[in-house]
Amino acid sequence: MIRWTGFTEREDLRVVKQSSIAKRLKPEEAAKNIRTCIASGHQRSKAGMVRFVIDPDNRPIPDLEEKLPGRGIWLTADRRLVRRACVKNLFAKKARHQVHIDYDIPELIDKLMVRRCTQNLGLARRAGQTIIGFDKLRRTLLHHHKGYVFLAHDGGLKGRKKITQLAGEMPMLCALTATEIGIAFGRNRVVYAFILPSGLGDGLFRDMCRLAGLRETTLAA
Repeated sequence: MIRWTGFTEREDLRVVKQSSIAKRLKPEEAAKNIRTCIASGHQRSKAGMVRFVIDPDNRPIPDLEEKLPGRGIWLTADRRLVRRACVKNLFAKKARHQVHIDYDIPELIDKLMVRRCTQNLGLARRAGQTIIGFDKLRRTLLHHHKGYVFLAHDGGLKGRKKITQLAGEMPMLCALTATEIGIAFGRNRVVYAFILPSGLGDGLFRDMCRLAGLRETTLAA
């Protein structure tokens, strides 16, 4: 049984180790990807973190693509740590100047991350890399041993257990609701989905794990 949670202090390195992204990093590249969380003070792989930059109005802006100019400020993708950083305005301490805090930052990151995940899931669908539906997923797992399984976290527990048993060690991502997954497929609800191994799948793996931490979502045993 695989249990996915957010990137907590004890679990983040274990999850990142299992990521195909992390496995492809050379030791020197892995060292370059270590960042310090301003809320916990711990160093960890940026694969489980969210980058912020301070905009011209002195407000912290989430930079999910990690491309915005400016000095990066990093937070572990954990809702409690994000809230701590906002309440204590740890952004100002790191930036060494006044920073104006919007206390809805956790909700903003959640919204941006959901949009990013559904958009990339839609790209995977248009590229022919996805399968949806319980029966199709069950048949796929009998023959495929690599890929990414999506389970809506508001889906039925009985179906989850059956898919979990078939998936073995395959990563299972459960941070999205059935309605949110459905957006990517032009449907009202999608509870079960599968993405073949690909660059899109790797990116979704990271983003879904970050979203799970922000939503404190767990795949029930």
